[in-house]
Amino acid sequence: MAPLAERVSERAVAIVQQGDAIVRPSKIPRSLRFPLLSLLSLTLSSMLYSFTAGYTSDLARVSRSLEQWWQVSALLIWRIFELGLGWYGNYDGYDLAALTLLSHGPSLYLLATFYEVRPITVFLSLGIDIITTYIPFRLLRPLSLAHSASNMKHALSVPNNEILTSTSIQIYTTILAGIIYAVALYTSFATFLPVLLATYFNNIPTIEAAHTASPISLFPLAVLLGFASKSFIFTPAVAVLPSLADAKKTAFNPATSSFWEHLEYNFWRFSRKTKVVFQRTVTLMLVSGLNTFIQALFTIEGVETKGAAGFSMVWTIASGIVGAALGVVSAA
Repeated sequence: MAPLAERVSERAVAIVQQGDAIVRPSKIPRSLRFPLLSLLSLTLSSMLYSFTAGYTSDLARVSRSLEQWWQVSALLIWRIFELGLGWYGNYDGYDLAALTLLSHGPSLYLLATFYEVRPITVFLSLGIDIITTYIPFRLLRPLSLAHSASNMKHALSVPNNEILTSTSIQIYTTILAGIIYAVALYTSFATFLPVLLATYFNNIPTIEAAHTASPISLFPLAVLLGFASKSFIFTPAVAVLPSLADAKKTAFNPATSSFWEHLEYNFWRFSRKTKVVFQRTVTLMLVSGLNTFIQALFTIEGVETKGAAGFSMVWTIASGIVGAALGVVSAA
């Protein structure tokens, strides 16, 4: 019989794979999991929107008519791409729920604020989008160690578990990210966004909110986005395990190192935590920016390409600044 320590080690290797995600044996073949996830998400989304049609009917008033097959195909391909990015990026249900809120929130905010779509319609649409990503991922992939820390702190040793379970730290990082979103949106309202809305958003009912907005009035929305950003970027970065490269960087001695070793140290040997922050920030900027652009251009009647691009740029830049700020905090 193998020694106890060896059996425990083999068990740990079998459980913890794919970065920091807990992976248990599945009877579903690996090649079928993503197609099944996509089918579940799209089917569930279609069913929920059908069931709530009576409460979301005012979307038809502002929706663009998709008469060509390539327009519908483009939206479908983009949705599958979003799911694939999460699946092959090894994200869990919480990650995808947060990313969906951050990427679908801006276009729904546009509808609620400037197109006078009812709040119940906006909340239902956002809820459906989040649910139809979270449930399939939750069924086919368990939560990562980072998002399970509070429930597993007595069973598994998670790096920086005291940070992940600290209520005050979670509140501070959420507020920090929220402030950045509020300031970024307010700055755009105070500069170019009102002109952009009036020029390139044909048939827009009102742009009054762009002139009356303040950081305080934007803060409730911003806090929601801040909480999602904290969950998507800060939490996984804090919980990441140090790598061999991190150990080499810690052992770097500038007094005895060569010129090339200095260059490698300063420009190449990024810690695993830094790489996680960078990768997730780029993902957030890409998905948030592109989804805002696609939803505005393809689904809202009267929106021109320049208008959709300008509006999406606000959220792309804000996401980048939020990611950089949370990266600095996680490294502190």
